[in-house]
Amino acid sequence: MYEIGRLCVKIAGRDAGKKCVIVDILDSNYVLIDGETRRRKCNLTHLEPLNQIIKIKKKASNVDIIKEFKKLKIEIKTTKPKKAEKRPKKTKKIKNNEEKTAIKTVKQTKTSKTSSTKEKKATPKKKTVTTKKVK
Repeated sequence: MYEIGRLCVKIAGRDAGKKCVIVDILDSNYVLIDGETRRRKCNLTHLEPLNQIIKIKKKASNVDIIKEFKKLKIEIKTTKPKKAEKRPKKTKKIKNNEEKTAIKTVKQTKTSKTSSTKEKKATPKKKTVTTKKVK
């Protein structure tokens, strides 16, 4: 029943209700279709075969299929693929001078704290445990 050139109607998916023709049989469950639908692999359960058969070659081009559909007075809309737009380049973010000075002061306070803990270690009276914070 499903053979190359068989006219069908898609009953499932995005192209449901549109006519297509079987271009190639891939295996027992899948065929390659083209026509009003997109040229793609399709499950046989998603197709409803019609009585008409078009004479086309196996793996016929889209142009050949459009010609055959015009003979049957079925119009196919042809669309051109969209052109890829150029993506903008990424730029590095530059920090303000105020933020740089704030970062420097934070670093200076951290270094001053570590020097004071070293002084505390020098005194033998109390044992202090220092922990390093991981950034």
